[in-house]
Amino acid sequence: MGSRRVLVVDDDQESRDLLSEVLRANGYPVQAVEGSEAAWDALNRESSRAIILIDLRMPGESGLELLRKLQQQNIKYDAILMSSFISGAERKLAQELGVEGFLEKPFRLSELLRVVGELAARNPIEISS
Repeated sequence: MGSRRVLVVDDDQESRDLLSEVLRANGYPVQAVEGSEAAWDALNRESSRAIILIDLRMPGESGLELLRKLQQQNIKYDAILMSSFISGAERKLAQELGVEGFLEKPFRLSELLRVVGELAARNPIEISS
């Protein structure tokens, strides 16, 4: 079994770079994109089910809006939502949209690896070579 592919979606370049570096160093194939439109394109090009590490609040389409669109198009994903604040209503909607993990910013990198690792182990996917 290979490591699950992780798509990092965050409008902050420093966050994308740091998350990508840490995940790659721990064996995850990573693609990092700036926003929802780029994430949509990346998910439509790749057939394997990705773990999406997505920022809640971004310019343009929010993380929840992207997840709603993916769900409507029946695109399969496993999602972890990142934010400095998640309201009760946003958390409820996120769970309805299939979000399986939450990371409150700022979070420890060990917490990131724990949440991604648990999700990858719970829903393993074979990666073809």
